[in-house]
Amino acid sequence: MVWGVGVAAYILSVTNRSSLSAVGIDAAVRFDADASTLSMFAVIQLAVYGGMQIPVGLLLDRFGARPMITIGMALMAVGQLVLAFAPDVGWAIFARMLLGAGDAAVFPSVLRVIAVWFPERQAPVMVQLTGLIGQSGQILAVLPLAALLHATTWSIAFGSLAGLGALFTVLTFAVIRNRPPGRVEDVSVDTVTGAIHVVRSSADLRTGFRESWAHPGTRLAFWSHFTTPFSGTAFVLLWGFPFLTVGEGLSTATASLLFTVYVVFGILVGPVIGALSSRHPTRRSRLLVLPVIGIQAVAWLTVIAWPGPAPLWLLFVLAFAMSTGGPGSMIGFDHARTFNPSHRLSTATGITNVGGFLAALLAILLIGIAMDAQGAGTPDTYTLEAFRIAFLTQVPLWLLGSLFIVIERRRTRVHIGLDEPRSRRRDRGTDGLP
Repeated sequence: MVWGVGVAAYILSVTNRSSLSAVGIDAAVRFDADASTLSMFAVIQLAVYGGMQIPVGLLLDRFGARPMITIGMALMAVGQLVLAFAPDVGWAIFARMLLGAGDAAVFPSVLRVIAVWFPERQAPVMVQLTGLIGQSGQILAVLPLAALLHATTWSIAFGSLAGLGALFTVLTFAVIRNRPPGRVEDVSVDTVTGAIHVVRSSADLRTGFRESWAHPGTRLAFWSHFTTPFSGTAFVLLWGFPFLTVGEGLSTATASLLFTVYVVFGILVGPVIGALSSRHPTRRSRLLVLPVIGIQAVAWLTVIAWPGPAPLWLLFVLAFAMSTGGPGSMIGFDHARTFNPSHRLSTATGITNVGGFLAALLAILLIGIAMDAQGAGTPDTYTLEAFRIAFLTQVPLWLLGSLFIVIERRRTRVHIGLDEPRSRRRDRGTDGLP
């Protein structure tokens, strides 16, 4: 029940996060915003989200999941209320900042619930399941919210989200508990070995961050989460709906279907990736992470290179390719949990979570800048060719992340003793000498 309420809160969190996905054009018209300004709504929200991850991790270690997730839901409720009545761009951006701050506390808190309430051997599957179920919030953002907005008004639609946030503020506080009954500390139990690990941290921000980042496994987790989900995040949060409806010329219903299929594909592929991650812990990067990145890059480049509007089957392939990014990014949390002791688990999780949202805000911003640079900054001037060039800005992010994944994977394997460190050139020159 505790986990179920946490997941329900996470669904609402994803709905709040994605609430501009299907109404981005409406937002551009309401606030008279060009492409770069529209990007800033999502960029600042994600920047706040990412910047809050490490402090949230430390606060979770100190105070537990219950107060953090309750505060997160309250902040999102206030943010949506402000957005519902925002008179201009400045107030709208402030509202998205509140949303980002509240959103930052929810998913790490649910991960904390899993670490404390479930056996260690179940953690990878539970993390994947949480991520997959939570993504259904994107469907709520695309279908019911857009329908409510177009049937009523902006204030009613976003005010309704604020009301749901207030409800879940009460619900999470009433149901979620930091630890199972009878325990006086947050602990994680390994039911196979019987080992009990206390989940806490007395380290300050600098110490906790420095110790976590010093391990190459944490850096591998960061770059894995940086590179896998950003394309789907940028697509779902802001640019996907305008690209499909204005650029590709699809109807609103067909574009909504593609968004729904994207979520469903992710739900279907997630358990497969989670199971493979559990069974092959030393091959996660080569077997899963790098192939996921390659699939997304190939699908996008094919859509971009296609002469004229892409056929519907190819857009479904693109939706499938992007849907692998979310489950693939969960491998980053597997890395963080595997390579960090329990006392800095939340700090390492926060570092990892920063990666994906840093890449997403860069992608969203670069796409918006590229659209403006081509003179396609408003819905009236959006073109398919402008979208194609703008989406090419994702390629450098894929290349950068993949390079560091390869580097940090090698360093991690050496660090934990799976590979021998590369011998220095002068050492190789003396091989065989007495």
